[in-house]
Amino acid sequence: MAPLHDAPSSNAEIFITFCHSRLERESPLTTNMQLSEQNILNALKAVQDPDLHKNIVELNFVQNLKIEGTKVSFDLVLTTPACPIRDRFKDQCIAIVKGLGASEVEVTLTSTEGRVGDTPEQPKVSFLGEVSHIVGVASGKGGVGKSTVTANLAMALSLSGARVGILDADIYGPSMGLMFGIDKDPQVFEDNTIAPVEAKGGISIVSMCMFAGSEKATIWRGPMASQMIQHFLNRVRWGKLDYLLVDFPPGTGDIQLTLTQNCPMAGAVVVTTPQEVALADCRKGLAMFDSVGVPVVGVVENMSYFICDQCGKHHNIFREGGGERIAKNWGVPLIAKVPLEPAVADCGDEGVPAVLRYPNSESAKAFLQAAETVVRTLSVFKSEGDGVLKNFNYTFAELPEEDV
Repeated sequence: MAPLHDAPSSNAEIFITFCHSRLERESPLTTNMQLSEQNILNALKAVQDPDLHKNIVELNFVQNLKIEGTKVSFDLVLTTPACPIRDRFKDQCIAIVKGLGASEVEVTLTSTEGRVGDTPEQPKVSFLGEVSHIVGVASGKGGVGKSTVTANLAMALSLSGARVGILDADIYGPSMGLMFGIDKDPQVFEDNTIAPVEAKGGISIVSMCMFAGSEKATIWRGPMASQMIQHFLNRVRWGKLDYLLVDFPPGTGDIQLTLTQNCPMAGAVVVTTPQEVALADCRKGLAMFDSVGVPVVGVVENMSYFICDQCGKHHNIFREGGGERIAKNWGVPLIAKVPLEPAVADCGDEGVPAVLRYPNSESAKAFLQAAETVVRTLSVFKSEGDGVLKNFNYTFAELPEEDV
């Protein structure tokens, strides 16, 4: 949900001004008579969701409305606790109801839980049913900073008030342990289920690095890696999460197909750099999600430009405009351009995402912008009933061939 513009002519602000002017003219007795449930709901229709293009009453955001004399209370049930304009909604609601004559207005912000629409039936041992939105983060190739983007998106979502988890699906090159400075193992229960490790920001994480030594290589064939992914999907006690980010491995092979077949993804974010060699593989990542019916929220252009720590000048090291071109060609938005900053570049090695350590950096601002777009776009997908993976069961032979 995008922040509302501060235009004085918005419907909500016009209505608030109107209510205040009437309140000054009318007697307390006349004004208090307006505090009926129907009058309050009608008045609150002035508050519009800018992304869903409907008012909060029509969207059933206003619930549990109670009127006790001149005191009014109700819940504002949003689509996500990370809604970037939740406080603006609350302030507008309080002003409108007070304009009807209420002496006290209590608005409790909360959010819906669970997915809307058809989703694949989960195995009896699966814990994904308590996860509201599952978001894939992929790149098509390695070396573009996909795990860095995943870690910082997760931290940005967590700082906004959401409950967040990360599934590190890169079996051969897991990096989330290093990204968050995790030095402990997950708890394994008698029924062979796993409790994720809680990292910085309260983020729940499961990664292959927790089950293999840092100096040991995971030398597995494809079926073994896919089976491990199945365990991560179905045997991890994720609990109630608003967002589970899946850090995809590079490429479009067995693991990627296992994830998209067995995981009800609400959407995907594709990461690239401006250089052409990365864009070529980014196209394959976009084509993969298109083939299996997972909508792409947008493209993140990482290492977009270099910021000199001495003069602050921007340098386009990896060319320029690649992210915009591929986003335009595929009809998806470019949701962030993340720069290279020397101080921020060390964050991954130090186990603290840039959004947490350097919240005022240009990189952190880009990640926060991307996270806000993810929240808004997934809310639209959820409201429209789109963006939820149906029960796909593609075999290799059934996947559409990509034009060469």
